[in-house]
Amino acid sequence: MKLNLTVPNNHRVTTLLQTWQDNVGAKEIGEISAIADRLGFGRLTVGEHFAIPQSHVAASGAHYLHATTALAYLAGHTERIRVAANVSLVPLQNPVVQAKQWATLDWLSGGRADLIVGVGWLKEEFDILGVDFGARGRIVDEYVEAMREIWSRDVASYEGRFVRFAGVAAEPKPLQPGGVPLWFAGDVPATLRRVAMWGVGWSPYLTPLEKIGEGIDRIRSDPAYRGQPIEVFYNLANLRLSQGHVGKDHDHDFDTWNVQQLVDQICGVRSVGVTEVAPPLPKLRSYQHYLERLHWLAGEVMPRIG
Repeated sequence: MKLNLTVPNNHRVTTLLQTWQDNVGAKEIGEISAIADRLGFGRLTVGEHFAIPQSHVAASGAHYLHATTALAYLAGHTERIRVAANVSLVPLQNPVVQAKQWATLDWLSGGRADLIVGVGWLKEEFDILGVDFGARGRIVDEYVEAMREIWSRDVASYEGRFVRFAGVAAEPKPLQPGGVPLWFAGDVPATLRRVAMWGVGWSPYLTPLEKIGEGIDRIRSDPAYRGQPIEVFYNLANLRLSQGHVGKDHDHDFDTWNVQQLVDQICGVRSVGVTEVAPPLPKLRSYQHYLERLHWLAGEVMPRIG
């Protein structure tokens, strides 16, 4: 089981926000990345939104990073740890540009990029960017196919409803064989189909923990399944959220400074098929308290879940 880390102050979802994060800027994020790298965390993640409509600011906040830009900064402070957006809103950016962004990130990071594909849920954000919200699933499918073509061919061509190009040469290519590994986030059958067809992993959001095993079985039984191992990443902060970043009425946090309780929770999600987890974040006093938390996780929890 790998422990992943969501970078503090990469978003300001109200339910998850802690006041000390207001003082976390570029310098601190760089320091956190280097420490997480040394301590053995598996992946650094940031969220991604491009434009939050005013009506959603109360729940979602307006502070979000551009994923590949931020991840390049994180990669520059690290040597080993992988980097990913959780999630990257693929239908909201041109796929030729995205293919270039992710290939560049993978090339500069030494092959450490993961693309966790999100279809998107915030219709007003699609409206702002002039993208058909109702067609977003079909757009994602074409964009993924188009990016894979660019990554895998010296001269790429693609003909679809939403994207078409011919005779495109684009380098550098991703360093990882087959291109940047694709994960797919979400809970609907189409997400599981995409994992079967193209993915190496699944990142569920609202799927109940007891249903994750069923999701893995659906991936493996899909006619498009290629026989690949299926990794599953679960952010335990999801237990505190419902659709649209709305907080749940009850608090799923417990005393997460209790080693055995946290180990039991992580081992519980491992038993249903989860292979990577972002641990819950208790209420902390300060940035320094957060750094203590990272060392505590590495020293007390990682050895018990490895």
